[in-house]
Amino acid sequence: MATLTPEQELDLRARPVTEDRSKFPETTTEQTEDGAFRRQRNWFTAHFGGADARFPVEPGRYVLAGSTGCGWNRRQQIVLRLLGLTEAVPFALLTGRDEHGWRISDHGNTLRRDFGTDRLNDFYRRTDPDFKGRGTSPTVIDTETGLVVTNNYHLLSYEWETAWAPYHKPGAPDLYPEPVRKEIDLLNQQIFDDVNNGTYKQIFATNPAAARAAKAVFEARLADYEFRLNSRRYLFGPNITDSDVRLFQTLSSYDRGYRVGIVKLFGEDQTVRLTDFPNLWAYARDLFSQGFADEREQYFLGLAPGPSGAYLDQRGPLGDGANLPSGEAALAAWRQPHGRAELTGSPYYSGPGGGGSYERWTFA
Repeated sequence: MATLTPEQELDLRARPVTEDRSKFPETTTEQTEDGAFRRQRNWFTAHFGGADARFPVEPGRYVLAGSTGCGWNRRQQIVLRLLGLTEAVPFALLTGRDEHGWRISDHGNTLRRDFGTDRLNDFYRRTDPDFKGRGTSPTVIDTETGLVVTNNYHLLSYEWETAWAPYHKPGAPDLYPEPVRKEIDLLNQQIFDDVNNGTYKQIFATNPAAARAAKAVFEARLADYEFRLNSRRYLFGPNITDSDVRLFQTLSSYDRGYRVGIVKLFGEDQTVRLTDFPNLWAYARDLFSQGFADEREQYFLGLAPGPSGAYLDQRGPLGDGANLPSGEAALAAWRQPHGRAELTGSPYYSGPGGGGSYERWTFA
């Protein structure tokens, strides 16, 4: 399991001072006219092994730069780990973000030595001088050229699951099985819009009505998945898929992260907890028990201390986590038996793709 090194922990403590949330692009430029959060699009969208052959599938050539506190990045780390690709695609830790963008840790990679900068946005501008917006976690960088391959976290896990298949470890799970691939695409779109991004649509909305609407949709989706998982071990039945990784991303961060910010808007009694959904909570613990959060990720989730013995400061731009249960107590809760090992269930459900709508769907 990947661990946080003492040097990286020091880098995190010296991270750039986070901007005031009121100055975030998420609450200024990334807004609709009616005050709803509309996330910026991804700037770089190249594929590995594409027709132009700029970025061949080549173990050791690329690094995944990301913040382990970022769900979009943590999703990639989980997939790489499940498929046995962590050595083929090494990780570079982003330690903090300010008005100059994300900073890359000096430890565990040679990007600063090789290209003279530890700022992610510099790699974006090196790749495209017309780049505008904010560089994001995760980003894949070609270490031979210093060029950004992609920051398209929507499709990146599909790249690991398909283009990188020749380098999967023996017995790696098929996270993107062909028979239900289009239905996975549709469910993933729903999970992103309403759950993964649904937390941010509440927290970053500048119109309270937009936040309330996002909250209602978010809670409705959790209720739907709660029922779906009553008779299925995973979202598509007996086998883990890409969709489970994406849903876990939010479930694992919810109570100690996103919920803190949502409580500030709606109050403690009006904000659901993961434990309000027994099947979802047991399902999340099931995935947790299978290594979906390694030691480094547990540190960023506030569940385990770093090498110094100190826990990550839970106070951040989403809210003040000072009143949360201790990390030790929270970790003990995550380790409770999940009781789901005997469940199997059908891969088919009444959700996205039902009635054959998946037949018209493409996710290019």
